[in-house]
Amino acid sequence: MGGESKWRKMKLALGINSCLYLPKTTGDDESTHSPSPRSDVRHRMPTTPTPSSSGLQMCKYGVKSSSKQLCAICLTAMKATDGHAIFTAECSHSFHFHCITSNVKHGNRVCPICRAKWKEVPLESSGFSRVKSNTNSGSWMILQGMPHQQMRSNHDTPLLFQAPEPSIFDDDELVNHKVEISSGDFDSNGEVEMKTYPEISAVARSVCFDNFGILINLKAPVTKGDLNTRAPLDLVTVLDTSGSMTGTKIALLKQAMGFVVQNLGPLDRLSVIAFSSSARRLFPLRRMTETGKQESLQMINSLVANGGTNIAEALKKGAKVMAERKFKNPVSSMILLSDGQDTYTSLSPRRSGSKPDYQSLLPSSMQMKKDETSIPIHTFGFGMDHDAFAMHSISEHSGGMFSFIETENVIQDAFAQCIGGLLSVVVQELRVEVECVHPVLRLGSIKAGSYKVVMHGNGRSGFIEVGDLYAEEERDFLVAMDIPVEQSDNEMSLVKFRVTHKDPIKKTVITVGGNEDVKILRPESTSGKQIVSVEVDRQRNRLSAASAMAEARVAAERGNLAAATSVLEDCRKKLSESVSARGADRLCIGLIAELREMKERMANRRVYESSGRAYVLSGLSSHSWQRATARGDSTEMTSQIQSYQTQSMVDMVNLSQTMCFSRSPSTSMANPSPKNKKTLRSIYSFPPPQPR
Repeated sequence: MGGESKWRKMKLALGINSCLYLPKTTGDDESTHSPSPRSDVRHRMPTTPTPSSSGLQMCKYGVKSSSKQLCAICLTAMKATDGHAIFTAECSHSFHFHCITSNVKHGNRVCPICRAKWKEVPLESSGFSRVKSNTNSGSWMILQGMPHQQMRSNHDTPLLFQAPEPSIFDDDELVNHKVEISSGDFDSNGEVEMKTYPEISAVARSVCFDNFGILINLKAPVTKGDLNTRAPLDLVTVLDTSGSMTGTKIALLKQAMGFVVQNLGPLDRLSVIAFSSSARRLFPLRRMTETGKQESLQMINSLVANGGTNIAEALKKGAKVMAERKFKNPVSSMILLSDGQDTYTSLSPRRSGSKPDYQSLLPSSMQMKKDETSIPIHTFGFGMDHDAFAMHSISEHSGGMFSFIETENVIQDAFAQCIGGLLSVVVQELRVEVECVHPVLRLGSIKAGSYKVVMHGNGRSGFIEVGDLYAEEERDFLVAMDIPVEQSDNEMSLVKFRVTHKDPIKKTVITVGGNEDVKILRPESTSGKQIVSVEVDRQRNRLSAASAMAEARVAAERGNLAAATSVLEDCRKKLSESVSARGADRLCIGLIAELREMKERMANRRVYESSGRAYVLSGLSSHSWQRATARGDSTEMTSQIQSYQTQSMVDMVNLSQTMCFSRSPSTSMANPSPKNKKTLRSIYSFPPPQPR
């Protein structure tokens, strides 16, 4: 028992310090050991591939399965007591590790027994040293990582041999949509729900009303949430493995990526780009079957943090994966995480005195273009030293979201919220068309945030390009126009809306509305004060708050923090006196709290530089796209941020916070059993949404 305890402690210490995940052995009885912060981190790591998969096995006394085998290269017994490591290939044949590494040095990448071609082969690396020890229970050998400063780059110390990248990334795995559609009980009534609200219900004939507001509310249909009734995803994750990610950061990143891998379905495909001074593709787009998950986790767990930060090259490689793939799933997206600033790309201003050209980090193929569907890049600024301007610019120009991860241990929750949305896309290519009905009316403006708005020259019509919607996700757009004096009619037709979108699975185009007019009454006179629509007032408050945030940020960047905080405070007071605030509207209350938080993060230059800038930019990203982002330490989110969350996001975050990884990668995270549950944090980083 004492020997096994020593073995467990040594294995745990080396596994944590080296960011290597070592397999559990029969002597590791976790129930007999008291938990510690280090052991808690280990339990939350992605599961290491099982001994049956290709990789390095640990020889331990008493393991009978390998004691009678012969190494086909040296023809000597592979005994558990001789202290030699054993390598088991994907074809299930085993060899002494030192024998097979010597064999592959000469270019042999086939099994000496069955002649099967290996995708992964062992390679002896100068960055690792053998450590041999004897305990009362037998002999063992592990690979111990050398200090990071002794490594030249993350290419110098691979756990498995990395094959050269092909010149064209057309080696993605075949997609299979027929299985999904034929096996699922798909609900064909997936229409977007549309509601309209005029600012007031009646305007006297003798009165003109300038800037009259009309709100259109859209809500995506509900999804059943299972693999057979949702659109499969192509996901490319671009991960920073520079030297600043050493230690806890790289460990938590592996944990978060393990959660992503475990929650993708067998029809979803994943590719990972790791970057530091240069970028490399760990593996092509592959389906997340049980085998795909196991192999992906093995590659992710081999990541080592060192080197510089080359965001531009990493994004180019990620864009190359998307552009050159041979097959496509209905939904495509990229995730970029970085904790630093690009140290390899010149961000010279386009003109003298202007800001650096952060858009140059983004490949042209990933930028939103006219009449083209772009692939959104969801960016995550990790810690206090990341380049918030660059991350926000990349997401904004690609149609993605920018999240600010201030506290390291919520990275998995932030990823969970993101993929919770991506795995629930039910609407694509959504377009909202608006047309004036009354012959004298003209559109004054269409408030749609970052969404593309086109108004035709005569002002009689226009449209909004919205794109994708997650299940149950809502969008609110405010149309403004001037209501003239009307002498004859008792009723006035203002506008009509028409919504078109595509079903991501069936590829059919669905049309909603277009036949009903938005009307108001035109009596000779109106008695008393008109009741203002709470829905319209709520959106005016949201737009005012977003405008104040943008104005305050500009003032803060100019060094005038006093003016910035004054703008935020004035807006907060204005919202406090609005109709929504008097009615205790939770959205308005959330906006007031958010403005107060931003004001506190602009208290002085040090606070603004360290967290205020990223917090404000993440808030602007959320409001401009009306989609949830992770912000700050994410432990006390305002109700406004909650209002953008969908149920799919909440469910995935709750799963992240209440589940640990099972011991086998094949265990489904979507169907947890009581023995797999483990509370990771007592504080919910993202509280569940409440009815608006």
